[in-house]
Amino acid sequence: MNNSHQKDGLHSQLTDQFGRKISYLRLSVTDRCDLRCRYCMAEDMVFLPKHDVLSLEEMYTLSRAFIDRGVRRIRLTGGEPLVRKNILWLVKALGQEIENGRLDEVTLTTNGTQLPLLAQPLYDAGVRRINVSLDTLDPEQFEAISRRDKLQTVLDGITAAKAAGIKVKINTVAMKHFNEDEIPELVNWATNNNNDITLIETMPLGDVSDARENNYLPLTDVKTKLDQAFNLTPTLYRTGGPARYFEVGNTGARLGLITPLTNNFCDGCNRVRVTCTGRIYMCLGQDDHVDLRAALRSNDPEILLGQALDKAMGLKPRGHDFAMSNGRMIGKVNRHMSQTGG
Repeated sequence: MNNSHQKDGLHSQLTDQFGRKISYLRLSVTDRCDLRCRYCMAEDMVFLPKHDVLSLEEMYTLSRAFIDRGVRRIRLTGGEPLVRKNILWLVKALGQEIENGRLDEVTLTTNGTQLPLLAQPLYDAGVRRINVSLDTLDPEQFEAISRRDKLQTVLDGITAAKAAGIKVKINTVAMKHFNEDEIPELVNWATNNNNDITLIETMPLGDVSDARENNYLPLTDVKTKLDQAFNLTPTLYRTGGPARYFEVGNTGARLGLITPLTNNFCDGCNRVRVTCTGRIYMCLGQDDHVDLRAALRSNDPEILLGQALDKAMGLKPRGHDFAMSNGRMIGKVNRHMSQTGG
């Protein structure tokens, strides 16, 4: 194969072995976070040495390689992406890709604690839509789940984002014994404030202090109860992620359900995840990965990165192995969500 043919291949649409076109990249910019949510990480997390983490410039180079191969949406994740120093530089750089027509949007998933200061700069950089993780409206419960007393800061951040012109979607992990009884109130609060909300089943990712089965709440049960409280109508609305959406009464707001355990969502998967160390994971629920950092830091990053992405496409599985069996979660992977990127 000559070099010119190789370079032509660098710009072909990323397509996996099942014919699914990859148009959505979830890029983790850090494994660090200023909260310690029980379902996400341990209290005494050991974070990566900084020299193992890609520079923001490397992340931008990587992003452009994905854009060249057909990615149209990039979501910045963590950890908490907004605790990454100088993160606005990367957001602005990606915002320029939107302006020149190569990218449709840059979004992020955040815990909201940094939004009071960063909401307006994020809007100015090109962000129009964010997901904010919020599992309860009760301050004591919030502290019990996140191990930090930050609820009011998060609520202030949501207010700041909306004031800046950013559409906010609430992400809530449904947990038995924690927020099970509060979910209808959360849905009502979100819709009354013109926010969409997505409920997420807890997943077997990494070791945490509580056995995940103890807090697992199947969303099939939750939806049955919500149907009684709200008039839920299925919709065809999609954001590029795995959620199935329902209209909530006549509010104009949407309820999303992400159900990896009770209703596998993998058939239409159009996304990959890249960690802050440059590992690409083709599936959240699998350990197979390809090292993109080595290609990025090589003497021929363009060619080797293209080859690494092609290799990744050949390894992308049809779906994850998460499931419940006899009351136990199976298909567990050892890395925490904060290491993979939310």
